[in-house]
Order: sequence, then C-alpha cells, then structure tokens
Amino acid sequence: MFTGIVEEIGEVVACEPEGEVQRLALRAAKTSVDLPVGGSVAVNGCCLTATAVIGELMRFDLAPETVARTRFDERLRPGGKVNLERPLRVSSRLDGHFVQGHVDGVATVEAIREAGSTREITFEMPGDLARYCIEKGSIAVDGVSLTCAHVTGTLVRVALIPHTLAVTTLGRLRLHDLVNVEVDMIAKYVEKLVSK
Repeated sequence: MFTGIVEEIGEVVACEPEGEVQRLALRAAKTSVDLPVGGSVAVNGCCLTATAVIGELMRFDLAPETVARTRFDERLRPGGKVNLERPLRVSSRLDGHFVQGHVDGVATVEAIREAGSTREITFEMPGDLARYCIEKGSIAVDGVSLTCAHVTGTLVRVALIPHTLAVTTLGRLRLHDLVNVEVDMIAKYVEKLVSK
C-alpha cells in the first residue's frame, strides 16, 4: 500500500528482456536504503518487487502483464526518470490517498496550461476508467496522488503546484505523453457492491 507521495526521482540504468520478463535496473539513493530483496517499491505508480539491491542499484522483474498494463515500454530507457515511493508504514501519516500500486490503465496528456507558477494538465482517460473520476476525488498519475480539479466525460484536469512539478516527473510531461493511472479503489468496490 502506498500514498502517492513521491519520495524520489530515480534513474533508469537498464531495462532488457530476458525470456518472458523485462529486467529493470534503477539507481536511487534514498529508496534503496534498507530495501530488502522481496520488498516493494512503487515505480511510476506500479508496485514492483525488488529482486536485488546493491548499494544504490535496485533490480526488478517486469512480467508481461505489467508491461501490457503500463507505459513502461517507452519510459524505461537508460537515463529515463521515474517516480519512486516505498510502501506506507502503519505508523506513517497518510498524506496522499490509498494507492495500491496496481495500475488500472494508461491516459494521454491532452492539454497543458501554465497558470502563473502552477500548471493545469488535462488527461484523456480510458473510457472504462473515466467513470471512477469525480471532481475533488483522488487519482494517481505515474504514482503521484492528485485531486481531480475538473471532470468532463473522459477528460480529467488536475492542478499541479510548483513543489509537485519540481519533485516528480510530472513537470516533464508534454502533449500526447502517456501516463500510468490508478483510479480510487473505493469507487471500484462501491460499484461492485451496488451492481449486485
């Protein structure tokens, strides 16, 4: 379980196929500290299991299902940047919202508007996920906990403050970029319960 509060931007060292999996290597000074083999890390919002930790270098295996549901196929080139978060501890504050690290799909950047030192970004959501987005509700975009500022059909607009733009990869987004999205899990549970 995560909160969507990014701790660090990591750097991709390598991502290479080996059989049916992609072997991913990341470098991160903070996230690697005390990370055990078998421990979890949210990488651009996707919960991955560490298969090796050597100093600041962390290795992960990506299953075909993970690659198919995420936008890792283009983002994981050497030198690429990714948002990283370690799991929530029971004693920690919950500053964002409950994020499972289970990416629901991929959204597209449809519009970017500068508003002084802040930025508004509009995403085109997949049709089957848009129904879980409500104004003032929560959404995780590339692992970052955000508030839906405005929702119209499949378009979701978020507002980013300078701090978020500086400490996450969202400040690097351009028109038509693709991002990992996880919608609010509570909305999915409620839908399932009321549809019975």
